[in-house]
Amino acid sequence: MENLYLVMPAYNEEKNIESVVKQWYPIVEKTGNGSCLFVINDGSTDATSVVLEGLQKKYPLLLTENRTNVGHGATIHYAYRKAIEAGATYVFQTDSDGQTDPNDFWTFWENRTAYDFQIGVRKARQEGCSRIFATRVLRLLLFFLFGKWIKDPNTPFRLMKTARLSAVLKHIPDNLFLCNVAISVILVAWNERFRWVPVS
Repeated sequence: MENLYLVMPAYNEEKNIESVVKQWYPIVEKTGNGSCLFVINDGSTDATSVVLEGLQKKYPLLLTENRTNVGHGATIHYAYRKAIEAGATYVFQTDSDGQTDPNDFWTFWENRTAYDFQIGVRKARQEGCSRIFATRVLRLLLFFLFGKWIKDPNTPFRLMKTARLSAVLKHIPDNLFLCNVAISVILVAWNERFRWVPVS
């Protein structure tokens, strides 16, 4: 039976984390078969861990773990490894800041057997000019380095089959700051079975 690990790193998200868990939790309920929402608290200095502890009593499919702060990329790498070790069929990653729309998930899930990797492409970003500029610079840099055009290399909205992800992660250091970027580059370079999907 196939199941899903929905993973999200959290850092100082005490104001957002309850609403984000509430938004995303129905997905693991509907996918079933041992699916879970796994939130990794990356050394938050606010009350994120306290809020998560309280939420676990309300949401039985919510797993949480508190870790020393190691950064976004290393936390994501760790979450992917935990999903693989748990025997999940698929892992989906998003962030805990509430900027992504759970409704966009279902087109990924409906096409899960056709692709090993599905990566979101953000259509209308509202994160400020500096982040949008940084993404454009990153795309250009990756093109010059690898000769590959990567639409949205670091997007926090991706569904991946753990069987193939496990092979990809072997080539990515576990403390790499840009873990998702490295995955995106490898997918393109290796001609993996993947697609870009527009997301909100």
